[in-house]
Amino acid sequence: MIEWRKSNDALGTSNRGNPCESGLCTLCDSACKGKCETWMSSLRGRELLYPRRFGSVTAGSANVVALGLGYHALRIQGYAYGWNGERQDPDFCLFPQVDVSTRFGRQAAIQCRAPLMTGALGSTFIAAKYWDSFAIGAALAGIPIVVGENVVGVDKQAVIRNRRIERAPELDRRVQAFLRYYDGYGAIMVQMNVEDTRNGVAEYLIEKFGDQMVIELKWGQGAKSIGGEIQVDNLDYARMLKQRGYLLDPDPDDPAVEEAFRSGALRSFARHSRLGATDLGRPEEVLEAFLKHVQYLRSLGYKRITLKTGSYGMEALALAIRCATEAGLDLLTIDGSGGGTGMSPWNMMEHWGVPSLLLHSRAYQYAKLLADRGKAVVDLAFAGGLAREDHVFKALALGAPFTKLVCMGRAMMIPAFVGSNIEGVLRPERRTQVHGQWDELPPTVTCYGNKPEQIFVAWETVARKVGNAEMSKIPFGAIAMVALADKISAGLQQFMAGARKANLNQLSRSDLIAANRETAQETGIPFATEAEHDRALAILQG
Repeated sequence: MIEWRKSNDALGTSNRGNPCESGLCTLCDSACKGKCETWMSSLRGRELLYPRRFGSVTAGSANVVALGLGYHALRIQGYAYGWNGERQDPDFCLFPQVDVSTRFGRQAAIQCRAPLMTGALGSTFIAAKYWDSFAIGAALAGIPIVVGENVVGVDKQAVIRNRRIERAPELDRRVQAFLRYYDGYGAIMVQMNVEDTRNGVAEYLIEKFGDQMVIELKWGQGAKSIGGEIQVDNLDYARMLKQRGYLLDPDPDDPAVEEAFRSGALRSFARHSRLGATDLGRPEEVLEAFLKHVQYLRSLGYKRITLKTGSYGMEALALAIRCATEAGLDLLTIDGSGGGTGMSPWNMMEHWGVPSLLLHSRAYQYAKLLADRGKAVVDLAFAGGLAREDHVFKALALGAPFTKLVCMGRAMMIPAFVGSNIEGVLRPERRTQVHGQWDELPPTVTCYGNKPEQIFVAWETVARKVGNAEMSKIPFGAIAMVALADKISAGLQQFMAGARKANLNQLSRSDLIAANRETAQETGIPFATEAEHDRALAILQG
């Protein structure tokens, strides 16, 4: 097993727990006081692109031969001449001029300021607690955000009668938080699983919010091969969820379980969703049922429909690409193992499914096969343990020209955590509202100051956008999210400038090289010294 570095002396970052390939700790704690790279970037933005203590240090990479398969084993190709843009003027060919905006979709394309989107933030309580930061941050950054599955089903205040939603205050809150600051970039997408479909989420949304809503159908995710879970510690709440049709483990109506709970031996229940498509046994049946369901959603008035699939095998991957393409969907998100944000069974996260790089490599191959047959292939988003600007470049280039976005789950949640904790200290009257968990600012924050204007490098950017009078309504977590998105965007611009590409449409698989031969074999990306070798010989022999 590859062991990832726990600290980066050049950037001055470190992990509290065991790091994974994304650079995040395996267990990301919302109360953390720092200071992984993503945590620090949420405060300081593009400052984290460079080594610390400039002028007093020199810095060198700790590069060694990359071992194993993963995004770490891809490297970015640079070029010594040329510029793929309208102007070849050296005074213009600068990295800030690189356009990292993107768009996806068919008839009603969605514009995004950066090729980023959040993972699905659904019925987990952590998603509900920090939602305002997530949604407002995404709206300000101009990127899509996804409301995950089961939000209505777990809402105690929701009213559902005869499989029809009469009242859904939590879902309303989530949509409205984004729309308040939405300016035409990004989108709010609402995910549906089996229970959401039964409860009439699609019908409710289109009636209440109109065709500006985007529906995301759910086939799975990169963390687990079963439906979503949450953990509840209230017996009455567990029974209510069971009455709404969910599986509760253990059964809260079992007398022995009830006694164990009341005695304190049993402290919580796991609420599970259902597996989808259990009544279908062949790919042709799946395709037929899928097309029929999409047609129904369009009859309701939906102009934009997407699909999320997980790290199943190659058959399911091909089926997802074909279904999404034939149905004319606007986006297919492919989430490899290594992803996940919520309460997945731990050993399932560790041992189930296809790792992201392998899944994404095959996705490109299958998409190209359809494109070569003349099909208008669905736009793709890649997900699964991605967090930094190098990940974004690699994922977009690996899947080019089909990949338009990189989906980030846990990474995009960190700004909300750190921002809310800081806000809870500096605005104690809002501490409960924002779920701040600190009693005082730690040294990892006070080294930058004691005022939000000093701590958050994106403060003035957001203030200029919304106006100073509106800043009292903006959660600090949203400001932190803008800083992280800006850091990733600036880092992506730098990588693209080195690859001599002026916009995302120019990225290609030739902008990547493989750092080991195993990665070259599995991805089809040439090994470092074999890429362009024929062109090198032509120069020497010319």
